[in-house]
Amino acid sequence: MLLFFHMKNAIILHGISSYPEQFWFPYIKEHLEKKGYSVWVPQLPEPDNPQINLQLPFVLSQGTFTEETVLIGHSSGASLILSVLEAIDVKIKQAILVSGFLLRGDSRPPHIVKDEQDYNWEKMREQVSDIIFINADNDPWGCNDEQGARMFTHLGGTQIIRHGQGHMGSVTYNQPYTEFPFLSKLI
Repeated sequence: MLLFFHMKNAIILHGISSYPEQFWFPYIKEHLEKKGYSVWVPQLPEPDNPQINLQLPFVLSQGTFTEETVLIGHSSGASLILSVLEAIDVKIKQAILVSGFLLRGDSRPPHIVKDEQDYNWEKMREQVSDIIFINADNDPWGCNDEQGARMFTHLGGTQIIRHGQGHMGSVTYNQPYTEFPFLSKLI
């Protein structure tokens, strides 16, 4: 008799000029592995100049997406999750967008997010059972609670505002953020 099951898996996507070994990524990876998850924390192509036409095909071709998948993204990695949700044809378990953004700004790369009206919000809602937006009220890059609210307005889910937590990981602003116990409780 052949038994088929879907193993719990998680994909953690870093942001601009970041790497899988930075910030809270190893902490969350270890936490999830202890809970029985298979965890992939890839080095995304062109991290200093992220482009959706490079990063999205990479994640879609190398990642595994099932009804037991959890997607976690930080900064532009969180925004990349929006395009992943648009592209996949399976309803995943959960997506958590940390310090994500929707609107292009002076400090945001022009090739990682689309114009707000160009997203297929309905399809994205259908592809995830639980979506959480975590933003701070004082993000120095502008990936703040207002950005989280814009995504929440389109997708629903849960919006969490972390007071005084900055970008929740930034070399430029000396925010090492090596542990993230709050996030580990949400998964």
